[in-house]
Amino acid sequence: MFSLLKKRPAPRKGLVERWTLLELDGRPVDVRIVENPRTTRLTLRLVPASKKGESLKVTVPPGTPDHEVDQFLERNKAWAAARVARLPEVLKIEAGATIPFRGVPHRIVHSGNKRGVVSVGMDEEGPVIRVHGDEKFTPRRVADFLKRQAKQDLTKAVTRYSEALGVKAKSITLRDTTSRWGSCSSSGALNFSWRIILAPPEVLDYLAAHEVAHLREMNHSDRFWALVEQVCPDMNAQKSWLRNHGTQLHAVQA
Repeated sequence: MFSLLKKRPAPRKGLVERWTLLELDGRPVDVRIVENPRTTRLTLRLVPASKKGESLKVTVPPGTPDHEVDQFLERNKAWAAARVARLPEVLKIEAGATIPFRGVPHRIVHSGNKRGVVSVGMDEEGPVIRVHGDEKFTPRRVADFLKRQAKQDLTKAVTRYSEALGVKAKSITLRDTTSRWGSCSSSGALNFSWRIILAPPEVLDYLAAHEVAHLREMNHSDRFWALVEQVCPDMNAQKSWLRNHGTQLHAVQA
C-alpha cells in the first residue's frame, strides 16, 4: 500500500526526511516523514493546502524503520482521510481571484497602468486589490503587498502591547510557517506568519498580544494567559477564530 520515495535534502540541520505515498479514498497522498532527534514517538499532522504536493507529515524518532511508519499510517488512515477531505481548495493569488484581506473578501483586479503599483479600493462589485503593470507579476506583487501590510499592522500592535506590558521586542520577522502563527525567542525576537493579515484585525491584534506576553512569561502558564487577557479581553473569541479558519488562510497561495 505504501511506496517509499527517494530521499530529499533535509529542510533544516539535524533533520532527516523521506517520503511515502498513502492511498486515501482512492487517491495517493504524499506523506513527508521527518526524523527529529527531539521526539520520542510517532506523530501525524495535517499540512495546510498551501504546501505544494504535501498534505500529511509524520514526525518520528531517528532510525524508525519504514515498516513501523507504514503500520502507524495504517492505524491512523481513517483520521487522515477525514481531515484531508476537509482541507480547503488552494486559492491562487491571480487576477480575478477573491482573497481575504483584513478579514474582508477582496477581488484582485489587474490593470496595465501605473507600473508596479498595488492599491486597495472599491468598484461596482465591492472591495478590490488593484495590481498594475505586467500581469505575470500579479501573484508576486500581491504577496509582497500583503507582507508589507502585515509588517505594518503587526509592528503597530506589538508596539502598543509592549508599552502596555512594559517590555520591548528585539525584532519582528515575518515568515510563512504552517505549524504556528507566531513565536517568541528567548532573546526577544518575535516571528509571525504574514498570512495573519488575511484575518480580521482583531485576530492579528490577539496574535501580537500573545507573542508580546511571552516577553514576560516564556510559557503558557496561568500567569501568561492572564497577561494576554489583560491587554486582549476577547482573546478566547480570537483563538477560536484562528482554530476554525486558519486552514483557509494557509490555502491562499501565490
